[in-house]
Amino acid sequence: MDIAIIVEGKNDRSRLRQVLAESVPIFCTYGTPSTDHIDTLRRQVGDKQPYLFTDNDASGKRIRGMLRDTFPDAVHIYTRKGYPGVEKTPADYLIEQLEKAGLEEYILYPALDPAPWSKEDMN
Repeated sequence: MDIAIIVEGKNDRSRLRQVLAESVPIFCTYGTPSTDHIDTLRRQVGDKQPYLFTDNDASGKRIRGMLRDTFPDAVHIYTRKGYPGVEKTPADYLIEQLEKAGLEEYILYPALDPAPWSKEDMN
């Protein structure tokens, strides 16, 4: 499945890029999008499955509403109310939300430390 994620700004995109494969296109609205920019987003997304991931504030909800009309089949991903935007959301919570959306195959999971103890602990 080809997917595309739409976020509000470049900081949101940078944050998601830390936990998503480079192959996943992430497009920005850069604030409240104009009609022309929405048309551009529609062309960029093309026939990919869209995912909307906007901030949980008044502006993010307004943008989500506008995009809902353009992408009625979009999957909506939400961040917690207490976080000041996608760009400030902890990576583990972003991963949890991406998993809920069924995007496990695109997630870059942090490497597990194979030896969380020191050599001194073994002696």
